[in-house]
Amino acid sequence: MTEVSARGSSRPTRYGAPTQPATLADILERVLDKGIVIAGDIKVNLLDIELLTVKIRLLVASVDKAAEMGIDWWRDDPSLSSSAREDGSRKLERENERLRRQVEELEAQRDGGDG
Repeated sequence: MTEVSARGSSRPTRYGAPTQPATLADILERVLDKGIVIAGDIKVNLLDIELLTVKIRLLVASVDKAAEMGIDWWRDDPSLSSSAREDGSRKLERENERLRRQVEELEAQRDGGDG
């Protein structure tokens, strides 16, 4: 029922199991596994008139944990995902082809209706 610190001294633990001191890697692993949210607001007032409000929200979590929570905006962002860029360009190509066919049909109708 003692805890050994980094200096070799020991102290009793609360639950009876010996614990190791947490390293930065351990803390980072826990934070990424569970996630952490930091939130804050900045307000600028002049004579009780609100001029500016900045809301800051920061979520630190692993990619897997974020996806588990339904946060996956980077998958659809073309500047961050090559697959999103490819999907976007394929979508543009399909739209371009559709518009070309539509123009051809309209031109055929115009030319056929004049004769």
